[in-house]
Amino acid sequence: TLPVKVEMCEQLKVKLASLLAEGCNSSQSGSRQQLRSSNAIVCQTLGERPLKGSLAELLELEACHLRPALHQHLLQHQQQQPSKALQSALTALESYLEKQQQKQKKQQQQAQIFLSGSCDKPGAADVVLWSSLSPLLLPPASPLSAALTKSFPRLAGWFGHVASSRPDFVALAGETATASAAEEARTPGLWVNACAEPAFGCLREPAPLPPTSTTAAAAGQQQQQKQPQKQKSNQQKQQQQKQPDEQQDELPYPEATQEELMLCRDAFLTDNPLRPFPARGGRASPVLPVAGQRNLLVTSALPYVNNVPHLGNIIGCVLSADVYARFHRQRGVNVLYISGTDEYGTATETKALAEGVTPQQICDKYHRIHADIYRWFGIDFDYFGRTTTEQQTSIAQDIFWRLHRAGHVMRDSVSQLYCAKCEKFLADRFVEGTCPLCQYADCRGDQCDKCGRLINAVELVNPRCKVCSAAPTVRSSEHLFLDLPRLQPQLLAHLESVMDAPDSQWTDNAKHITRSWIKIGLQPRCISRDLKWGTPVPLEGYTDKVFYVWFDAPIGYVSITANYTKDWEQWWKRPDEVTLVQFMAKDNVPFHSVIFPSCCLGAADNYTMVRHLVATEYLNYEDGKFSKSRGVGVFGNDVQATSIEADVWRFYLLYVRPESQDSSFSWEDLMLKNNSELLNNLGNFINRPLQFLKKYFDAKVPEISLSQEDLRFLHAVNHELQIYIDSLDKARLRDGLRRVLNISRYGNQYMQLNKPWAQLSNKDTAARAASVVALAANVACLLGALLQPYMPRVAIRVAQQCGCLPTKSAQQPQAEFGDRPPLLPIQHPMRRLLPAGHRIGEPSPLFAKVQRDQVDAMRAKFGGNGARGD
Repeated sequence: TLPVKVEMCEQLKVKLASLLAEGCNSSQSGSRQQLRSSNAIVCQTLGERPLKGSLAELLELEACHLRPALHQHLLQHQQQQPSKALQSALTALESYLEKQQQKQKKQQQQAQIFLSGSCDKPGAADVVLWSSLSPLLLPPASPLSAALTKSFPRLAGWFGHVASSRPDFVALAGETATASAAEEARTPGLWVNACAEPAFGCLREPAPLPPTSTTAAAAGQQQQQKQPQKQKSNQQKQQQQKQPDEQQDELPYPEATQEELMLCRDAFLTDNPLRPFPARGGRASPVLPVAGQRNLLVTSALPYVNNVPHLGNIIGCVLSADVYARFHRQRGVNVLYISGTDEYGTATETKALAEGVTPQQICDKYHRIHADIYRWFGIDFDYFGRTTTEQQTSIAQDIFWRLHRAGHVMRDSVSQLYCAKCEKFLADRFVEGTCPLCQYADCRGDQCDKCGRLINAVELVNPRCKVCSAAPTVRSSEHLFLDLPRLQPQLLAHLESVMDAPDSQWTDNAKHITRSWIKIGLQPRCISRDLKWGTPVPLEGYTDKVFYVWFDAPIGYVSITANYTKDWEQWWKRPDEVTLVQFMAKDNVPFHSVIFPSCCLGAADNYTMVRHLVATEYLNYEDGKFSKSRGVGVFGNDVQATSIEADVWRFYLLYVRPESQDSSFSWEDLMLKNNSELLNNLGNFINRPLQFLKKYFDAKVPEISLSQEDLRFLHAVNHELQIYIDSLDKARLRDGLRRVLNISRYGNQYMQLNKPWAQLSNKDTAARAASVVALAANVACLLGALLQPYMPRVAIRVAQQCGCLPTKSAQQPQAEFGDRPPLLPIQHPMRRLLPAGHRIGEPSPLFAKVQRDQVDAMRAKFGGNGARGD
């Protein structure tokens, strides 16, 4: 589509052909769906690969906004007045050029430069955008070109600069620009970076896409589409005006060969009724590794007991790990999911001091609070324990003695802050001051809440005691250190074997943080503290000290398992049979990827080492941040007081899960996602065929006769199902959830296209209507299984309405984490889950609409407006 003649050698032709083939498939990059346009391929062919920075942004603007708006403009023959969408795209380009010129002035550059930054010749971005804009700005004397030159002088200047440097562009574009743009509008190409938010902030609404065919039946009507479309009825227009948020973009069916369609048919026609199977595990029968099977040991970061967990804590570890564990249980994998509260350390002592109680009372209080919150959210632990146990002391001290005997423990004196008024050394959490790096005034003695850097308390500027506010002095204290430099070669070998493995599930941020620690070289790290509340150090001369929390806390995973089962070593000392997967927020990565593995390696006791480390970025709150220490944001006990059920909270937190970059919780967005994705998309589709079965077919599933159109629908469902399985298997939870929503969107499109309600009244089409409803009901039943990791209570209701579970399952007691409803199997490709004659349950709406006044009241109640964290 680029109107530029390029003399390509045979090697370049091969490369372009490869890129074109690659462009037919979507690739996943973090949380962004990337599709290659022809112009993006040309850019890469011309040597600007990979797409990064301003080039990527410009191509995104060109493909997602400028070109669709240009197509619409040309097709509607609005030669004198550009559309609003086109003006927005041109304004964004004008703004970009303005910033580039300002930067050029600061650098005192006189020569005019191209978008690529070069002064010599136009780059790929210049070529792409110049060719796209040529129908608007050529010939220069046209009324439209003159008007645009006046409105966008920088853009016109750049366009002329490119034209003067390459007159051959002008000659060629004059012959083909308008024709090629109009032709491409009828056959739209692929898109670059089809992301939810455009890169240019001034563009909030993408230009409407040209109509596309989503089915084989629609494809057969392309000749009719060339004729002018009839105007929509007034009734349709009024419906669109009343419910703009309920309009869903159609999803095109993926390409499929006839052989692939036949495979879908054969798999589906193999009756495989949905038979839930009992969940393994629970308090009565501990889960143990099984020889010859895949055994997953899943952990979520142990939350401190010094406060109530907020939504960011919940999605960052326990909820993410829960979805992962639930999915693998459904797939028949032997899973043990354990977590618990981290109860030792200065955070607990500080909180106890603030509340005027003992540390043990604080631990008991907040352990119950955490357990209740996670139970309400439906977190399905096999065991939720705590670190203030005899097993914790025994195992932590055993690991210490093994490290000590192997020569991995050093002794050294430490400069430490001492409060003369309190007559004691101040542990890091008992001192605050100004951060030496970012000058944040309320920095803690171990880590800055603002910049996130780990620091030593003695580095604080103007330190003060948290107990009495007096200024402490620096004194020397003897402590124990883990000799990390001595352990670094073993650690590096382990990390390379797991991070670079073909099946590695380490997130990019976990890899980056870990490698940054290794790159600068590991330093000896103190493992003791001058405290009373903690695991006692057993070494003579240090018995008045306790282990530092980041030596002690990760060992809690082991001790909590030991409290769960006496056979804990089967999980923790059989590394060849067990795969350890750990979930956490990014600030916990170094302690799980460097310190804890170093301790296990140094102990030389055949410990199970972390295989996959899954870390999230941060979830922010509205226009600020969550902060446990300042109480900003929505906390776990707050959501229980709302009228929104737990599974909706689970859905939204997973929908905005910060997988590759920070994301934000928003009350407005919560309402939108509930009403559009859950109510109008997912809930609407599941309810439609079930209601039809109840009303017209005596609640029994009729026979299915698969047409070619049905096979394309099944192939699209299987396509999304395979990506769903791959995504969850690799802990890409947010992408898996989007696949569920895509399947339901396909289902709504399928129902809307076939209109069984219109065919039922005609005896010639009644059989077809019955088949359509039966197939849609099967897909609704599949969605119930796919929802179980994300929305377990909703999934049970779907299974009940489909007649696959007795009604009493949803009311099973949840007093213990081990009480589990049956699991719904997930299989690919899709089978017929509801055979002919199967009787369904009682259909009912799955979701309720969240009203505007609800959102406004909750935002006001929980401080969403203007609440800023630190």
